[in-house]
Amino acid sequence: MRNEEIVTAVQAALEAGRAILKVYDTAFTVDVKEDLSPLTEADRQAHHAIVKRLKPLGLPILSEEGRNIPFAERKNWEQFWLVDPLDGTKEFVKRNGEFTVNIALVEKGDPIVGIIYVPVKDVLYVGVHGMGAVKIDESSMKELSGLNALFQAGTMLHSDPERTVFTVVGSRSHMSDETLAYVDLMRQQHGEVEMVSMGSSLKLCLVAEGVADVYPRFAPTMEWDTAAGQGIAMAAGCTVSEQDGITPLRYNKENLLNPWFIVKR
Repeated sequence: MRNEEIVTAVQAALEAGRAILKVYDTAFTVDVKEDLSPLTEADRQAHHAIVKRLKPLGLPILSEEGRNIPFAERKNWEQFWLVDPLDGTKEFVKRNGEFTVNIALVEKGDPIVGIIYVPVKDVLYVGVHGMGAVKIDESSMKELSGLNALFQAGTMLHSDPERTVFTVVGSRSHMSDETLAYVDLMRQQHGEVEMVSMGSSLKLCLVAEGVADVYPRFAPTMEWDTAAGQGIAMAAGCTVSEQDGITPLRYNKENLLNPWFIVKR
């Protein structure tokens, strides 16, 4: 994957974010998908914006809003874009700003590029295998002249040496009993534990930038929910594994439902 194609994917995320905000500022309606999760016009507009940008690059695209591609076709993909045009639709509906645009480049099951854009805050996270990960504030105002310039415009993600309290980040909308039990285990191991709640893929970003030490996810997620965040977290030096703490979280499975997983610094 050439650097300019990664920059094109970043531009796709920014354009999707602009499309989302246009709907966010209106009295939008909410539909219900087959799995009973919410769907808005913002999801659809963001999907179209991303596909329009990425399709000319020639790689397959697997998106939450275009999920019905048979595994018989997908299993032969060496590389593909894995996209969630609007991650955190529940947060979007609540108008709390904690929703994102997620774009990942997956190669042989591993997310080697992760791009997450936070439209309300105009914050961009980009992780590239072998380059590291950055957070870029006021990202829509930056000149995206190339990948190196984009990285120079941001702050490299790393653990915060000033933070002394062990911090666990959890879902604002999906806090399971198993997660609460894990937090209790962390208290036994680390003493004082601070809990941070956050919506969407931002939870992975908080671990990647050192705001939190661990994100345990013992509740259902789909591949498009996590691939971009995993790409960013791993580029920042974090581990993303199944609940056993060993098996890497992999993508383009026949069943696109993720197993339970843990993100750690």
